[in-house]
Amino acid sequence: MYDLHDFLMPIDIHTLNGDNGYNDGQLARHIVGYDTEIPDVSEVDIVLVGIGETRGAGVANNNFAAANAIRKHLYQLHYWHFDVQIADFGNVKTGATLNDSYAAIKTVLTELLRMNKTVVLLGGSHDVTLAQYYAYKELGKTIEATCIDATIDLRGESALRSENFLLEMLTSEPNLVRHYNHIGFQSYYVHPRMLETMDKLRFDCFRVGVAKDNMEEMEPVLRNTALLSFDINAIKYSDAPSNRNSPNGFTGEEACVLSRHAGMSTQLSSFGIYGYLPEADTNELTAKQIAQMLWYFIDGKSRSKQEASLEDRSLFNEFHTVFAEVDTVFLQSRRTNRWWMQLPNKKLVSCSHLDYINASRNEIPERWLREQERG
Repeated sequence: MYDLHDFLMPIDIHTLNGDNGYNDGQLARHIVGYDTEIPDVSEVDIVLVGIGETRGAGVANNNFAAANAIRKHLYQLHYWHFDVQIADFGNVKTGATLNDSYAAIKTVLTELLRMNKTVVLLGGSHDVTLAQYYAYKELGKTIEATCIDATIDLRGESALRSENFLLEMLTSEPNLVRHYNHIGFQSYYVHPRMLETMDKLRFDCFRVGVAKDNMEEMEPVLRNTALLSFDINAIKYSDAPSNRNSPNGFTGEEACVLSRHAGMSTQLSSFGIYGYLPEADTNELTAKQIAQMLWYFIDGKSRSKQEASLEDRSLFNEFHTVFAEVDTVFLQSRRTNRWWMQLPNKKLVSCSHLDYINASRNEIPERWLREQERG
């Protein structure tokens, strides 16, 4: 195990809000911080880590201004979820080169994943998702990964790592991405052949309009996800002014819904929010937006603790149905109202109420088909 002091820079939580301080109801008073010594995280659920590496997007590093701006507004929010313990490990030291930074982030994340912590990465450009992935690779963990992004970063012709990092993540060998989802792409930014390729690989891509019309359909997608990467360019400019990419996208409220869905996942172990540039922001509105997304992520984490085990069938409503001559079972949690469906091999997979409705109409749910195709 590495000594993480070599890779982390401490942070004084209580100075982020200037002379205003914090009252006892705000998050800052309930977060264990790394000021002189790395805190004991044995009872901690979520660990926050700041990232300052933005060279992959062609932007000079900003000395953790993004991570600290997000913290400033997150710590002002009120703490409602006393069953979720949070620690802040400060900032990962930026390396001499981009790959040095990736290595440092990978090392910190690997150690925290070994401890079964959920890690939230704040700041950095979208290519830092690679360092996220490297941590799972280091541990030999096969994962399901999801990106929420207006573009699909497979542009091999681009010199910017932030625009092509998915090539390495999805095609390098050995590859540990069992399945990949992309939520919120905007069609006019994506080459049609790119989507054809993703479909041939049995990856699931959801256009922003489809996702906005069916936000509850995104919950089962995020429920299966271990690695989540959120580029703030998926949020429309008016709700996240640091996004200079598009006037369209998810609203701030929809971004919070997606974050809450992610928090409810018991599979999710790392959540990176990337692409925030404070110098491009207006009145720190994007920092406030990200802080509120994190509040909803914590809310989802609290709700996930209430979920029953699938083995305890007494806490689920059970529905038997037949579609296309397939006899299957749907389960609905009595605690959270979430749904699961049984495949022919008896494996239970995440689904939605709509999947059950379609099956009860003798229609094959698309999610069921996709699972069968992937084997």
